[in-house]
Amino acid sequence: MDFSYSEEQESLKSLAARLFATRFTDEFRKQFRRSGEPYDSMLWAQLANAGLLGTALAPEHGGSGLGFTELCLLLEEQGRTLASVPLFATLVLGALPLQRFGTPAQQALLRGVAAGEIILSAALEEPGATDPLSPGTLAQAVSGGFRLTGLKSCVPFGAQSHRVLVAARTAEHGTRLFVVDPKVPGVALESERSTSGEPQAQIKLTDVAVAATDVLGESSEIDPLRWTLDRAHVAVAARQLGVTSEALRRAAAYATGRRQFGRPIGSFQAVQHRLADCYIDVEALRSAYLRAVWTLEEALPASAEVLAAKWWAAQAGHRVTHAVQHIHGGLGADVEYPIHAFFLEAKQLEMALGGATVFLAAIGAELATGRVRSFT
Repeated sequence: MDFSYSEEQESLKSLAARLFATRFTDEFRKQFRRSGEPYDSMLWAQLANAGLLGTALAPEHGGSGLGFTELCLLLEEQGRTLASVPLFATLVLGALPLQRFGTPAQQALLRGVAAGEIILSAALEEPGATDPLSPGTLAQAVSGGFRLTGLKSCVPFGAQSHRVLVAARTAEHGTRLFVVDPKVPGVALESERSTSGEPQAQIKLTDVAVAATDVLGESSEIDPLRWTLDRAHVAVAARQLGVTSEALRRAAAYATGRRQFGRPIGSFQAVQHRLADCYIDVEALRSAYLRAVWTLEEALPASAEVLAAKWWAAQAGHRVTHAVQHIHGGLGADVEYPIHAFFLEAKQLEMALGGATVFLAAIGAELATGRVRSFT
C-alpha cells in the first residue's frame, strides 16, 4: 500500500481546498445558517464548473474518470470548512451505485449530477433500526413492478433530491435498492432537524408504485446495498478526517496565542498531552480510512477495513472535538463560535449509519471468523 498522493490527486485536493476555503469562511458560514437555504447553490455551481462533481464519474457520464480515492479527498476538504453542499448524498449515496449498477436509463441522470443540475440521495436508515441491511420497509411484488411501504428517516437532502435510492425488503429476493422519484403519489416528506443543521428528511412510503426497471442492480452478483453502505461508511470517515484535522489545527493555534499566568496555555503539559492524544486519534483515523479506500479500490474483501474506518470516524470524532472544545474553555461552549460548528458536525458524522459501539461489536464478530487478513 502506498498512501502518498499522485500529482493529479494533489491538484484535485488543492483545487477543492481553494474553492471551499474561499467561499465558506467562518463569517459566511454564520450568515448562511441564518439564511434558511438548504445548501450553497453558488458553491455547488462552482464545484460543477470546476469538474469536481464528476470526480468519480466516467467520461461518458460527463465526469473526469477518477475513482473513489479522489472522491474521498474531495469530501475530506469539504469537512475542513463544513461547506453546506450535498456532496455525500449526491455523489456517494446516489451517483456511485447508479454508475456501478444502474441501467442506461438510470445512468442518464449522471450527466445532470456532473453538471450540478441533479441532486441524489439514499433512504437507508429507519426509526429504531440498527442494521441498514435489514430494513423494515417492504416491497411487495405486483404486476409490472413493486409497491413500497415503510418509513425512512435521516435522509440527507431528501426534500431537495430528484431521485432517492430506497432500501426495501422483498419476499423472494431479499433486500433491494429501488430508484424512487420523491414526487410520485404515496411519498410524503417531512423535514427533520439534524445535529449539524444539514437538511434531512423523513420519508413515508405508502403503497408507492415502482416499475421493475426501477430496481437497482437486479442482475448483479454483488449486493448493491452492501456495496453502497461500504462506500458510504468510508466516505463518512473521509469527511470526519477533514473535520477533526481542522478542529485540531484550530485548537493548536488557539493554545499558542491564548496566554494564562503570563505564558501560552500550549506550554502547559496538560494541554500538550491533550493535543498529542488528539493528533494520535486523527492520524489513526487517516490510516484506517486510507487502508479501507485502498482495499475497496483494489476490489478486495473489505469488511474489516470498512468497519475499522467507521469505528475510528466515530471514536476520533467524539474524542477530538470534545478535547478541542475543552481547550477553548468558555469559547468552546459558545454556539456562535466556529469551533462549536465543528463539534456538531463531528457528532452527526459519529452517529451516521451507526455509532462506535455498533461497529466495535461488528469488528469483534469479523475477527472471530478468522478471515481478516494481515498486511505487512
